[in-house]
Amino acid sequence: MEEPPALHPVKLYVYDLSKGMARRLSPLMLGKRRTGHTSIIVHKDEFYYGAGGISSCAPGGTLLGPPDSVIDLGNTEVTEEIFLEYLSSLGESMFRSESYHFFERNCNTFSNEVAQFLTGRKIPSYITDLPSEVLATPFGQALRPFLSQLPPPGGNTFNRDNGQS
Repeated sequence: MEEPPALHPVKLYVYDLSKGMARRLSPLMLGKRRTGHTSIIVHKDEFYYGAGGISSCAPGGTLLGPPDSVIDLGNTEVTEEIFLEYLSSLGESMFRSESYHFFERNCNTFSNEVAQFLTGRKIPSYITDLPSEVLATPFGQALRPFLSQLPPPGGNTFNRDNGQS
């Protein structure tokens, strides 16, 4: 009899890039309290999209420190080998470093894409809808030129062979 496939937990790390400032100021300016950078935790590593393209580190090992919240996305049967091949293909296509855009292709769109691949589930819409909600406000429209010029958060470029960081 065949053994059932191994299940690997998948988590979403959510970071407040402003360390609380946006949470306090955004209701006044945008009517929202939500802000964040996200990453996916699977196979004992943290994967995210930033200035160098797809990056990885030990969980909580980014310059942002520990996440502000952790969302359990479920489990995956996708092996580490298949997942790393998938990430490599994403890094050569949709999520190249030069493809980054603050509002349209960012860490949250990456996390959403990877979550769907691993679990069949999207990340919460309050995260993925945030850019369009911000841009729908007068303040967001005023900030758009400035925010579009910001470099994305960086890190160690994803480069692993056979699961080794």
